Amino acid sequence: MRTITSIKNAKNSEKLVVITAYDALFARLFDQRADIILVGDSLNNSFNGQNDTLSADINMMIYHTKAVLRGAKNTFVISDMPFASYMDEKTALKNASKIYQQTSAHAVKIEGGVERAHIVKALVNNSIAVAGHIGLMPQFARSEGGFKVKGKDEKSMQKLIDDAKAIEDAGAFCIVIEGVKEEAAKAVTEAVKIPTIGIGAGRYTDGQVIVWSDMLGFFEEFKPKFVKRYLNGADLVKKAVEQYAHDVKNGKFPDDEFIY
Repeated sequence: MRTITSIKNAKNSEKLVVITAYDALFARLFDQRADIILVGDSLNNSFNGQNDTLSADINMMIYHTKAVLRGAKNTFVISDMPFASYMDEKTALKNASKIYQQTSAHAVKIEGGVERAHIVKALVNNSIAVAGHIGLMPQFARSEGGFKVKGKDEKSMQKLIDDAKAIEDAGAFCIVIEGVKEEAAKAVTEAVKIPTIGIGAGRYTDGQVIVWSDMLGFFEEFKPKFVKRYLNGADLVKKAVEQYAHDVKNGKFPDDEFIY
């Protein structure tokens, strides 16, 4: 299983494979096939049917993190800190400690750059491992008027670099970069000594993360440009359920093979 040290040592040597999971069933399937599993607050969209991540709360994240850890016993697991759970150092420490005490999560993740560096430092100084998250930050989407790609000009690119360096200096062991122009993500990756994990950030980050229901084709409402579907999961499930319904209605299930 990965450790913080081996994750940091992956910088410039191997690509890190990261995938989200929200329950024990899928976590067990992903166990040891990914370097890191992220229990993302994206579960509020794909799992809970909400339009954004903002209504996810700390108890929800703890519940799903516990479930994931029961399934993924041999994979490094990061739990997302949801919106409003780290507005200041005291609140952040209280909620991150709650995650650490009630789950076996190996780290937490928070969104924000320079303006959140002091939060990262406060957690790290209290023995809580932190992954950063910069660029397009879903928890900021409502205040920014939507999901907007970052790093389109020199000023925006420099802001990303400044954010990444501040998070690194505060003690984060890796940084998620989301929704960023490829050249900007490359510049950020080269500017820091800790691994960067891209999602919609091009080819030059130190690893990639993707939402499992996007990658496996279960989430049909919207397909981001950066998502590659490795399976048409929704179609397969619907066909299987239709076949099951047909068999039940026509008395074909159960037959001799499936009765005591």
